Amino acid sequence: MLYQTLNPHGGDLYGRPVTLDFSANTNPLGTPEAVRRAVTEAAARLDRYPDPFCRELVAAIARFEQVPETYILCGCGAAELIFSYCAAVRPGRALELAPTFSEYSAALEAAGCRVERYPLDADNGFLLDDSFLSCLEGGKWDAVFLCNPNNPTGQVIARSLLERIVRLCHEKNIRLFLDECFLDLTDGGREQSMKEDLARYPGLLILKAFTKSYGMAGLRLGYCLTADPALLTAMSRTVQPWNVSGPAQAAGVAALGEAAFLHRTRQIIREERRFLQQSLEEMGLRVCPSCANYLLFYSPLPLHQKLLEKGIQIRDCGNYHGLGPGWCRIAVKTHQENQVLVSALGEILEEC
Repeated sequence: MLYQTLNPHGGDLYGRPVTLDFSANTNPLGTPEAVRRAVTEAAARLDRYPDPFCRELVAAIARFEQVPETYILCGCGAAELIFSYCAAVRPGRALELAPTFSEYSAALEAAGCRVERYPLDADNGFLLDDSFLSCLEGGKWDAVFLCNPNNPTGQVIARSLLERIVRLCHEKNIRLFLDECFLDLTDGGREQSMKEDLARYPGLLILKAFTKSYGMAGLRLGYCLTADPALLTAMSRTVQPWNVSGPAQAAGVAALGEAAFLHRTRQIIREERRFLQQSLEEMGLRVCPSCANYLLFYSPLPLHQKLLEKGIQIRDCGNYHGLGPGWCRIAVKTHQENQVLVSALGEILEEC
């Protein structure tokens, strides 16, 4: 748990009254009913230790991802896997984007690593382009961390560019940590995954999570894929053996059978993201193009606190490297919820 420090993330509903939470990018449809049933049934077995090998869950993931079971390691959420990766690899020098998810640098710094950042251009919509290859060519890093789609921008790395990045990292003996946690809720979805290249590039690790796709943030369940068994062995030794609870394992198995749920979710996200972007732009706000289930936007007027006063929480992105005051992120939710947010924003901007 956090102790005597600020929470650097969204989704904190416990310190203040919040009616609508747009700060956490979870599935707008919530948790599938099949997952809820699986958790309820697992509750009858709370007197048992969970399977320390996650046997049934690993087998289900292998079928779902079409990879060997030996490629899979499960964890107590994606965040634990980020920290266990850094603790196992212990890179001396690593490269990440700016802006991007803050847990990479937190885990790297905890492992004693020097973190360097490649700045993305706001005028280019924070899109990663070919100039990143020149950066990789000219530098020397032990590990590179990429998020696809990137958080908080929602921008997807072009497949052709990502293939060249993976190849270049392999040639330069750089480990590549690729976070695909939001890919299942993104335009194009799973077709954009780099998992087919795992066998060819053992230095590649892909991070996945149930948190966002299946509305399971409270259960804490993630997994990673790599063709490097020595790395997975080293990562598993950094955590205790029962780190994935029994209810979480059961929920994960149930979630992987919810393909229709994900398909329906992507349709809703596509329509509602368009509605939100158009509404924000009509208010004069600067919106970053996104392919994911969230939008990054800029307002010259302070919105976070004023929305909280109305019971609506958004993500203040001022603490992201490469951003600053005025930048905010909102999740794409149901149309009714999105209308409430748009109406509240309109009232605030009119008052100012």
